Amino acid sequence: MSPAPRPRLRPAPPPRRPKAGWRRALGGRSHRQGHDAEWLAALWLMLKGYQILAFRLKGRGGEIDILARRGRVLAVVEVKRRVTMEAALAALGPEQHRRLATAGQAVARGRPGLSGLNLRIDMVALAPGRFPRHLRGVISTGADSP
Repeated sequence: MSPAPRPRLRPAPPPRRPKAGWRRALGGRSHRQGHDAEWLAALWLMLKGYQILAFRLKGRGGEIDILARRGRVLAVVEVKRRVTMEAALAALGPEQHRRLATAGQAVARGRPGLSGLNLRIDMVALAPGRFPRHLRGVISTGADSP
């Protein structure tokens, strides 16, 4: 005899409507442009002497676009691509700062080779027709924090 089925605690969600074709295409294009921006940012960082350790690193705290190292600094790099450089620079909000710091701390704890490095949150802002802009220490946690 089979056991009785368990009652559902909440009703099943309504079925999702499929996205319109134009919306699906736009989302796919944005996704590709985001990946292209991350590669461009990684190249820019390598030219500045950073060693790229990981791309699109997913963890408990969130997703890290680029994890890079230079000297004693472990940089958690968020890449923002927007229509204007000003919009890209303003795109990183306080909640995302917190998630990046949490994700960076989790990565540093989970990898013994990174444990002695100073964690720093950086950002690379990109806009069409402009050189990338690397902002160091958007948030700093570790030995260099006050």
